[in-house]
Amino acid sequence: MINKQEMFKWAEAHADEQKELLKAIAAIPAPSHHEERRAHFIKDWLVRQGAADVIIDEALNVVMPFPGKNSGPYTAFTAHTDIVFPDMDTISVKEENGILYAPGIGDDTANLVNLMLIAKFVIEKKTEPASPLLFVFNSCEEGLGNLKGIRQICREWDIKRHVSFDLYLDKVVCRAVGSERWRVSCKTKGGHSYGAFGNPNAIAAMAEMISRLYDQEIPAAAGRKTTYNVGEIRGGTSVNTIAQNAEMLYEYRSDDLACLAQMRKQFFDLFDEMNCEDTVFEKELIGERPCSAVKNNDELEELINSCSRADTEVTGSEVVREPLSTDCNIPLSLGIPATCVGLCRGGKAHTREEWVEAASLIPGLKVGLNIVNDLCL
Repeated sequence: MINKQEMFKWAEAHADEQKELLKAIAAIPAPSHHEERRAHFIKDWLVRQGAADVIIDEALNVVMPFPGKNSGPYTAFTAHTDIVFPDMDTISVKEENGILYAPGIGDDTANLVNLMLIAKFVIEKKTEPASPLLFVFNSCEEGLGNLKGIRQICREWDIKRHVSFDLYLDKVVCRAVGSERWRVSCKTKGGHSYGAFGNPNAIAAMAEMISRLYDQEIPAAAGRKTTYNVGEIRGGTSVNTIAQNAEMLYEYRSDDLACLAQMRKQFFDLFDEMNCEDTVFEKELIGERPCSAVKNNDELEELINSCSRADTEVTGSEVVREPLSTDCNIPLSLGIPATCVGLCRGGKAHTREEWVEAASLIPGLKVGLNIVNDLCL
């Protein structure tokens, strides 16, 4: 284990580099499935720090393995490169009164930068951990990225435990919130609004389905939460046309596997009930995030407690445990202990007014270094 005072002084000495790196990467657009520019920036930067064997895989993950004294499965530390916004032009980053503003700057760019600096620290100190580490700057965490990046990592690498850096300081993920996302379409005969009046209307049929979904009973389980949402609807041709087509995007979420299954059954039952010869519904699964399936809860609890202690040691604050949907869903669904910890303070995530406190970046880096040190160094 590395001396913590020495480690924290190293973090403080890199404050200027940290902020400039954050501004540089936050300006690089990175919609899910289009993280190429960030991936190449990160790889080139790591190589300049002295990293060996850095690769960009087919999922656009930047992967840096770091050998240990012994062979065996890896402890993975990850942060995602994608943001929710579709921009492909340079993103504006501004700083005012100690606050940094940019779409995606907190989710997850600030955490991403801190993971890059943690990797630099490990490279510089030439410490040989007991077992190998895997630093991953992964793609496709957001939205319909569908956790593509972390799925690839879990297929190709032998992972024994996983810590994702996402969210804000003093929070730790204790369970995975699973979800299923559907594109639902409706097709009818349609026709002229006057001449064919009485023909089924796809918009009206879709509206009825949505109304009935919003009247459904939510499964109950003690200490667990289940939700649903229709996030988008479109259809029709003109004001004087009986709509032939309509479409919606629908999702349900739960941190309980049985509740998630019940939501699926209710959706399927309603779908079958409303489908008929004159009104044809079709459904397509466009996103799926699995729930937890950890076999050894003691190992998971140990990992969560270790990360929580490392956070509190730096910030002095009590860590809040929350069930959330993150990259950890995939390892947790495979029985691999995993948790997610934030390394900055900020707000308005998933909006164009997103911000982080510049003063929180160094404490965040210290927390990340402390976690890696306590678990592996």
